[in-house]
Amino acid sequence: MILNRYARHLGVRSQIALKRWLRRLLFVAGGVVVGLAAILMAKLADQAQLLFRWLTAPSPYVALGLTPLGFGFAMLLAVKVFPNAQGSGIPQVIAALRLPDQRQRAPLVSLKVGLGKIVVMTLGLICGASTGREGPTVQVGGAIMFAIGRWAPFRQPGFLLAGATAGVAAAFNTPLAGIVFGIEELSRSFEMRTSGLIIGAIIAAGLTSLAILGDYHYFGSTSAALPLGRAWLVVPVCAVTCGFAGGLFSRVVLLFAAGLPGVVGGWIRRHPVAFAVLCGIGVALAGLASGSPIAGTGYAEARAIIHSSDWPAYGYGPWKFVATLLSAISGIPGGIFAPSLAIGAGIASDLSLVLTDVPIGALVLIGMESYLTGVVQAPITSFVIVSEMTNDHAMVIPLMAAALIANRASKVIVPEGLYHALAKLFLRASAQRHPDQAPITR
Repeated sequence: MILNRYARHLGVRSQIALKRWLRRLLFVAGGVVVGLAAILMAKLADQAQLLFRWLTAPSPYVALGLTPLGFGFAMLLAVKVFPNAQGSGIPQVIAALRLPDQRQRAPLVSLKVGLGKIVVMTLGLICGASTGREGPTVQVGGAIMFAIGRWAPFRQPGFLLAGATAGVAAAFNTPLAGIVFGIEELSRSFEMRTSGLIIGAIIAAGLTSLAILGDYHYFGSTSAALPLGRAWLVVPVCAVTCGFAGGLFSRVVLLFAAGLPGVVGGWIRRHPVAFAVLCGIGVALAGLASGSPIAGTGYAEARAIIHSSDWPAYGYGPWKFVATLLSAISGIPGGIFAPSLAIGAGIASDLSLVLTDVPIGALVLIGMESYLTGVVQAPITSFVIVSEMTNDHAMVIPLMAAALIANRASKVIVPEGLYHALAKLFLRASAQRHPDQAPITR
């Protein structure tokens, strides 16, 4: 390479300094590219949902044909053209961070997988899947930085971790949550050697989003507060309810991901496309039965519930739960972050019929955070991300308490968070391909 030829004419210290500056430059440049990718995926997700509404505008029964066919085609692409692009994408990144060398990581976070994630995720949203873009953005961000890291001196998983955390920060416009997510959920250990570089990548991604989209909060600013006294009873009630629901969601997804036993499980393994079609039929039927827009990310619906703007559709949460669960077990590429927040908001909205003395805004924020905690069992990330997305600092203490309660409630249903449990399946598959290489344990 040109750099290597130039470095030969320098002293040892100068060579090391040059390589370190190059690495810093690549981290920042990669953060900019990840920010651009996050913006692209956000725009594609919005347009895909608009296209689904346009396609189903003549009659909602159009979804009975569109959604199953779309699910089948998306799964066909995921299996035949873009393997390892299925599902959220976060488990693939976690698994890649645990693998010991580039050769094993590449199938999980290659640029081909990242491209497939964008294409098939968009296709799923066009066809009415109840999926999000934030999880896929993590895998795409990881893929971008993994590719850039191949050119960097001192190769290490820090590039992959930086890309994934920058993806979270840019997707939600929550830089602090990106850092916390990287520590608590992706790496579960903080390597001080690369901490500054990772933060630099997050800043670059955030500034890119800020320059193009402007300063915004994901769900808008709220002024919800929970007064001391009887209103605090909502914290354990809502946290346990939503934590159990999130744990149930994870348990069912893990059952299907690991493979059901018996004849049914064997049929699903042999016919993944046909099973995806059946799941698509279920999603379409749930949409017709609910009478509310349960397809898509759920961002608009959650925002409407938070701000109590024309939202009389009680029962949204359970129906969104069904649609998201079917979308997840189908295996098509798509995230669960945004749908989980929407489910939590919907469940909290239904609880407001009973908990009438509690401010609806406070109740909804607790429900969103508690359900997300129940699914991923990352309580710190959950309360930080909800706080940053709504710019509501008055709710930090109630959200922290609810996160801890929801986390314990979820563990009654399932012992481990969804992303890490799914990552173990990818690690097991990699171990079968490379029996001589053991994953990194932390």
